[in-house]
Amino acid sequence: MTNDDLAVLEGRGLPRWRLALAGHVESSRVQRFVVAVILVNAVLLGLETDARVMASVGGAVRLLDTLCLAVFVVELVLKMLAYGTSFWRSGWRVFDFVVVGIALVPGAGPWAVLRSLRVLRVLRLLTVVPSLRKVVAAFLHAIPGLLGVTAVMAIFFYTASVLATQLFGETFPQWFGGIGASLYSLFQIMTLESWSMGIVRPVMEVHPYAWAFFVPFIMIATFTILNLFIGIIVSTMQELATGPEPVPEHGPGTETAAATVSPAAPAVPATLPALPRPAATQDDAAAETLALITRLEDDLRLLRARVEPTAAPATGPTVRTDHAAPGNDEAPAPGVNR
Repeated sequence: MTNDDLAVLEGRGLPRWRLALAGHVESSRVQRFVVAVILVNAVLLGLETDARVMASVGGAVRLLDTLCLAVFVVELVLKMLAYGTSFWRSGWRVFDFVVVGIALVPGAGPWAVLRSLRVLRVLRLLTVVPSLRKVVAAFLHAIPGLLGVTAVMAIFFYTASVLATQLFGETFPQWFGGIGASLYSLFQIMTLESWSMGIVRPVMEVHPYAWAFFVPFIMIATFTILNLFIGIIVSTMQELATGPEPVPEHGPGTETAAATVSPAAPAVPATLPALPRPAATQDDAAAETLALITRLEDDLRLLRARVEPTAAPATGPTVRTDHAAPGNDEAPAPGVNR
């Protein structure tokens, strides 16, 4: 199950049994089993077209086909129970529902023609296999670009068909007798299917200048416009392959997806709030300042002791100043009796 599907179910506040059911139906083990059933069903649909096989083991083939259809129906029912109304919001699941529903149409009556569309069940591989889903998604994303190329191609074909009808319509009405016939003949020439010996050379036997029309047409239609179709599809597939995978904002699996995108870098917010300075850091700074002042005072006392002459020892008590270091007595000022 994808993270988007889980996020949708989780955001709706569904009970746990529905979440567990959805996780089980979309698990890799169940999906591999469904792929195997689709492949078996594809083989059975091919065997039903062989008259000899159906004459010998037709009953077994029909029984196995019914069992495969039952597996598809059970899978769809479980998905509808798990997803609820969100089941219809996915184009892939709606496609599965339509394909399986066609197989349930009765084989008699006016709906008998739809029974031949049972082969569409093979297309369920496009909805189950992720690599095939990427190819289909690339084609769908390329449709806007292909529309422009298709418009250019339609204008070019219409102009060439009108010109070919006027030039070769009277002598070769089977190929260029009208706009429709000319369009079909030019399409055959564009595909390079028997274009030279089948159409162009017979026309050149009557109109020797016809090469001046057909050669530029092939160069433009075949080697330019068709390559534009291929280039747009390939470019779209490369964009989808190199683009980042969308990560849901909420729901289970978000943390895992984020870690996969950048496993080495921790999640850091864009702006960090200003943190107040701890009190312990301020006390440390004050202690360092006091220690520096104390060292400066000690250096000053040592310098004064070296510069001033040493005083003679005197009798009587000496008066010690407040800033004098222990063991160092200063000489009395002149005129002061001890």
